[in-house]
Amino acid sequence: METRRTNKGGRPALADPAKHRHVLYLNDRENARFLSQWEQSGVTSKSRFIAARLFGEPFRVVKVEKTAVEYCARLTEFYAQFRAVAVNYNQVVKALHSNFSEKKALAFLYKLEKATTELAMLNRQVIDLTNECKELWLPK
Repeated sequence: METRRTNKGGRPALADPAKHRHVLYLNDRENARFLSQWEQSGVTSKSRFIAARLFGEPFRVVKVEKTAVEYCARLTEFYAQFRAVAVNYNQVVKALHSNFSEKKALAFLYKLEKATTELAMLNRQVIDLTNECKELWLPK
């Protein structure tokens, strides 16, 4: 009368589980060196870092350039402002056509067109600076 359950629930079993454990002891100096290498590697777990070092996988250092991160954040803000300008641009054009005479609307549109070309040139400069920054400072 005993029936076996095929689905026990929980996480599915791994094909090759890691079940062997090894322990090592480090003094303070060695531990500090180990932790600094582990942080530089960018690996999320210490056990994977140790296994990679033991089996000769290449040790790569991930360095985060704070200036590059800040530059990307500023660039993202800048493009968000560009998108906001584009939305406002459409609203302004509609308002000009509906609220002003043809002559006044054309005069304002001419000024708006000049400002838009200045924004386009500014955008081109930002793209050039970004490409220059990539070539000079970011790793290849």
